Amino acid sequence: MSMRDHVILVDENDHEIGSAEKIAAHQTGQLHRAFSVFIFNTKGQLLLQKRNQTKYHSGGLWTNTCCSHPRPGEQTEEAAHRRMKEEMGLNCELKKNGEFTYKITFDNGLTEHEYDHIFVGTSETVPTVNPQEAEDWKWIDMNTLRKDLKKNPHLYTYWLSIAIHHIIPV
Repeated sequence: MSMRDHVILVDENDHEIGSAEKIAAHQTGQLHRAFSVFIFNTKGQLLLQKRNQTKYHSGGLWTNTCCSHPRPGEQTEEAAHRRMKEEMGLNCELKKNGEFTYKITFDNGLTEHEYDHIFVGTSETVPTVNPQEAEDWKWIDMNTLRKDLKKNPHLYTYWLSIAIHHIIPV
């Protein structure tokens, strides 16, 4: 098994304490490092992606532009750039914009327990979506998103409703 399939285990202060195979970490609920990327256009709209139905959790739900985990030995911002290119075909400057920790157990028994680093960027590029990762995308106004998250939370990933409260306006 390659390190591509591993996540970085961290303590509550984001200090690295080891690594684990990705699915095993989600089966046992181990705290691991993650990132969430939020790409805005110049109108202030956020680029959302709809996760592919076949994802190991939260398939078919709308979420932020890109989210994933850095690999052992990989810097978090480098991983954010790598995954943004792999998932959405985008490459733009990213700025660190906060962090938060959350834990949720899904219906399939997997647990996301993440120390999540938020990155934001601006782009006008039309995404080239990797269909294995995302099945759709759209630009959305933040006020519209916040209202719809309250009205239809079942359409969105759990972490999106937490992360948008941690984004520092740029």
